Amino acid sequence: MQQFLLDHGQELLVKTGEHLNISAISLLLGVVIAVPIGILLTRAPKISGFVIGLTSLLQTIPSLALLALMVPIFGVGRVPAVIALFIYSLLPILRNTYIGMDSVDRDLVDAAKGMGMTNFQSIWMVELPMALPTVMAGIRLSAVYVIAWATLASYIGAGGLGDLIFSGLNNYLPELIIGGTIPVTFLALLTDFLFSKLEEKLSPLAKGGE
Repeated sequence: MQQFLLDHGQELLVKTGEHLNISAISLLLGVVIAVPIGILLTRAPKISGFVIGLTSLLQTIPSLALLALMVPIFGVGRVPAVIALFIYSLLPILRNTYIGMDSVDRDLVDAAKGMGMTNFQSIWMVELPMALPTVMAGIRLSAVYVIAWATLASYIGAGGLGDLIFSGLNNYLPELIIGGTIPVTFLALLTDFLFSKLEEKLSPLAKGGE
């Protein structure tokens, strides 16, 4: 391990940074797009099944196939990788946002309207805080997925820890395979732990509103 760090320590730091960058951008785009759509779908239940079903269909596309589809359209590099990972991040966030918002006690919503709140105020001040733990659970799941799938982004020149893994596979160098796999696993576990703690902190906010 010490020799590996001496030989590849700098590369490991760079690849870890690239991996986190790709994953963070993809997840952020997923949150920015999926959360508002999930909220809107609670106001349009007739199309909610279709939209969530379509998102589910996109996630059934094999990851390598989706990455390959991105190349003719966006070329190689980080952009197609981020777009592909963004697509994969959508379903858990969208579904959990919809479920969380749809599960809010209707009496609370009616009370908010009775107090003269607008639809936006009801969503922002009542429904979203109540649904936040469920929404965070979806974001947490997507974050772990994205970090794991970002490993495949190196196939289209996006960088990341996958470079070490596939370089090790191509050149029969087990130390590179292990050196790339362990950080990816650690990042996924750490992300899951941190988001679970954030989810726990948000849960009392919902309970306090009951």
